[in-house]
Amino acid sequence: MTDTAEQGDERSAEEQLQERRAAGYRKATRVLARTGLRASVRERLALLQETAHEVYDLDEPADVYGNRIVATLEERVAALLGTEAAAFFPTGTMAQQVALRCWAARTGNPTVALHPLAHPEVHERNAFREVSGLRTVHVTEEPRLPTAEEIRGFEEPFGALMLELPLRDAGFVLPSWEELTEVVQAARERDAVVHFDGARLWETTVHFGRPLHEIADLADSVYVSFYKSLEGFGGAALAGPKSLVEEAKTWRHRYGGAIFQQFPTALSALVGLERELPRLPDYVRHARVVAAALREGFTEAGLPWARVHPGEPHTHQFQVWLPYDTDVLVEAAVRQAEETGTYLFVGPWAAKGPGLSSIEVTVTAAGLEWTTDDVRAAVADFTARLPERA
Repeated sequence: MTDTAEQGDERSAEEQLQERRAAGYRKATRVLARTGLRASVRERLALLQETAHEVYDLDEPADVYGNRIVATLEERVAALLGTEAAAFFPTGTMAQQVALRCWAARTGNPTVALHPLAHPEVHERNAFREVSGLRTVHVTEEPRLPTAEEIRGFEEPFGALMLELPLRDAGFVLPSWEELTEVVQAARERDAVVHFDGARLWETTVHFGRPLHEIADLADSVYVSFYKSLEGFGGAALAGPKSLVEEAKTWRHRYGGAIFQQFPTALSALVGLERELPRLPDYVRHARVVAAALREGFTEAGLPWARVHPGEPHTHQFQVWLPYDTDVLVEAAVRQAEETGTYLFVGPWAAKGPGLSSIEVTVTAAGLEWTTDDVRAAVADFTARLPERA
């Protein structure tokens, strides 16, 4: 067989697996999360049509370059976060580049201190450097947010400290409230501004034991996302002092973010703030129940090495690590969905080393139906589909 034919077969097998995964999810009667990401266009539009009238007068004219419904959304975000103003952006990548370049101009220092696992470093193709002329430095390499001592002892000056809350790629982890306030104070001592990458800030209130406005008040500026937890179609907001937000709107235009009409996205964001935001604390609390049950289930199954990280989730999302290759775990998960209607591990598994993989687990409204016994039974069924370890 030729190399081309072999590659074609491999692509075909991968495509078939993707189709099985999608079909398994659609037909599953039990999952831990139903997200808009996996819904059809028809389903998403139907939900918006059912709920949109609850959050905005649909007889009002549509937006034009950021007025009307977009301005209403901006005011809503500023009120929730307790900031002077907020600006809507089509993407978080754009919002954060604009925020940090504005701060760089004000501080006179284009260096941004952030974690090497932070979203701009891992998922944005060096956009800070290539597009906005910013330079990044890493205060710590540990899979957690930096400590106050690390901030104070860092050998290079920086104009801004960017903190991703939670730090997704480290396991959706957060510092304690005391640790966070100390880190912010340490940055202030260095005359650095503090920017929160709060794409998932909405669900941090349970862990911190503080309302959103009190959390946001620690920072000089905050970015939030409308689709990662709120089920919006997309979009983001940058919140902070009015002068910064007005400057950011100028740069938003320069970056190509002054879009003619965005009412579907803005409307879905308002729906998310109304419907999903109040539910997030329940998701976080139940994620802790699910995580504990997963850990118990793996122990009962006798797996030689399995981890739920963090042990007690900080948000409604966390990681599961298992000692198998990704293809083995995906096949077991899909077969479980096809044969039982229970899809325990829906997302993609990531290879973390030879015979070691991890997956992100999310708990939303669908997961609230799961009891501890349900989770343990699902784990037992899932692990029974795995090959025995030597």
